Amino acid sequence: MTDGAAIDIKNLSQYFGQGQLRKQVLFDITLQIKSGEIVILTGPSGSGKTTLLTLIGGLRSAQEGSLQVLGREMCGASPDDLVRARRSIGYIFQAHNLHKSLTALQNVRMGLELHEQYSVADMQRKSAEMLEHVGLGNRINYYPDDLSGGQKQRVAIARALVSHPKIVLADEPTAALDSKSGRDVVNLMQKLAKEQGCTILMVTHDNRILDVADRIIHMEDGKLSNGFEEPQQSLSH
Repeated sequence: MTDGAAIDIKNLSQYFGQGQLRKQVLFDITLQIKSGEIVILTGPSGSGKTTLLTLIGGLRSAQEGSLQVLGREMCGASPDDLVRARRSIGYIFQAHNLHKSLTALQNVRMGLELHEQYSVADMQRKSAEMLEHVGLGNRINYYPDDLSGGQKQRVAIARALVSHPKIVLADEPTAALDSKSGRDVVNLMQKLAKEQGCTILMVTHDNRILDVADRIIHMEDGKLSNGFEEPQQSLSH
């Protein structure tokens, strides 16, 4: 892995299906993302953005080429290897994916369940602190149905960041939010990521939040445009 790269991808190709139904969905992707960078991935629906995110996140094994995440090769990785890789990664999805039967605190605590080093008391304390951090200290015992859309997404961010992951992957995190809630959520992600020194890769169609990125990359038809990353247009922070 190149020094300072959290994600290092070379000539990555991916296919869905078998035999005559086999279809290539990613074509020869080469991309490097440095530790601590905030990178936004844009492109039309069906262009392969979410597929790339799931491979980086260890949600399925990569097939061809090289995909190194924090120095760990994900191409051809075993299910156990993928589980180990996921311990260093936080996920934020468009649908907040909160469990309705759990309180905000219990939902955030799920972000620590894979980490055996924490006692129950540690998990409770860390989860409460993280909710305080995202401005929901007075909502820790609320259930998702009693929270607004923006508040639910803040709980999802707290869950993703509570274990201090080295990488956060976000798939359309503002899609279901109004412009103010979306901006608040992204500013919060940016602030917490900088404090924790983690790398963020975010898929979005939301042009209102592009200015949080250090870099913007465009994907179309399973390829990065021109094979190069789009340079950032002097966006303000």
